Amino acid sequence: MQYNKWPKRTKQFIICLIRIQAFDWNLIAFRCAISAVTIVTWVTLAAAAELEIRIDNPPMNGTVIALLFNSASTFVDLRDPVNVVTLPSGGTIPGRIPDLPSGEYALVVYQDENSNGLLDKNFIGIPREPLGFSNSYWPQGPPAFTRAAFRLEEGETKTIDIKLQSVFGKLGLLGVGVGVILQTSPYRDSKHLIVQPIPAISYIGDWVQILGPTAQCGIMNWNDVRLAATASYRFGAYRESDSHYLQGMGDRDDTLMGGLALQVQLPAGFELSAGYEHDLLDRIGGGNGRIGLEKAFQQGLLTVSPQLALNWLTAELADYEYGVPADRVREGRPAYHPSDSVNLEIGVSLFRELYDDWRIILTGSVIFLPSELTSSPIVDQAHMFNGFIAVTRLF
Repeated sequence: MQYNKWPKRTKQFIICLIRIQAFDWNLIAFRCAISAVTIVTWVTLAAAAELEIRIDNPPMNGTVIALLFNSASTFVDLRDPVNVVTLPSGGTIPGRIPDLPSGEYALVVYQDENSNGLLDKNFIGIPREPLGFSNSYWPQGPPAFTRAAFRLEEGETKTIDIKLQSVFGKLGLLGVGVGVILQTSPYRDSKHLIVQPIPAISYIGDWVQILGPTAQCGIMNWNDVRLAATASYRFGAYRESDSHYLQGMGDRDDTLMGGLALQVQLPAGFELSAGYEHDLLDRIGGGNGRIGLEKAFQQGLLTVSPQLALNWLTAELADYEYGVPADRVREGRPAYHPSDSVNLEIGVSLFRELYDDWRIILTGSVIFLPSELTSSPIVDQAHMFNGFIAVTRLF
């Protein structure tokens, strides 16, 4: 029978059945979707881990902030944490970081004494505010993720106890040890490699840092930009006894350099530095400037920091170290007066914590001399190597 010939009541009954059936299917689909969302949410919550943070010595003032890291590359300079939590004041109630996926983490907690929401650092990047690390770890240099790391499993609630303390204490950090300077000479027929044992003495304070022959004192700190006054002892470039080509040139004088330096923390952990120092004793005249870029990487307990820099020597300094005055001319050594010059330096520094308060530091760089300097009649090398190795203990 054709549909058009069906009785009116039969048509209405069939349409009603179709509508009811469609409604039932929509209702079933809606209920399934709600159930799926509920199951996914329940599974997620069941799998999420939680971290409970207790402070052993809660401060009387300031805000306490917890920084959670899951990467050695960001932990090494304490930047870009995966979670930041302000802990309850007073320290009587533990802080909590909920809904964490399983994985390996390291925790840093600090007292924000000036309530600026930042972990304040000195000129060389060491935290100035009291802080503490998970696993009761206390770094002897760039913090090692491996030493502070702990594992969170699915659904686990882990309690971490933190003790806050100042990096510098009351008097600052004194480092004592032994070191060796390794250096090659660019001067003609001079000894190729110079090895010089030295005492490795350092002092690191809130504002003042003394690292061997260099020193700096912080002046201003604008979050990621830091300014400091600097000083360094510049050793004489050569002794005339180093080579027969230098005979009669006279020994180059040591001097004290002084100036200003700027440190800028860039995204992704890069650090830009720039500075200029001038001869304060006017023994050699002129000065030198430097602009450099550095980034720290970490593999286990080893911190590796590649560096790239441009060094500028004023005409006075370049002439003093690489020039030949008219009154020192002899056969095979004509007069030569270089102008100011810029050289490229590529280097790397290595740092590793040993045990207790001991650490080892290795630095090395290659300086590529420009033609302005290699054209000097007393120079026969196009590059120089500078290295330093030290084992020190912090007190």
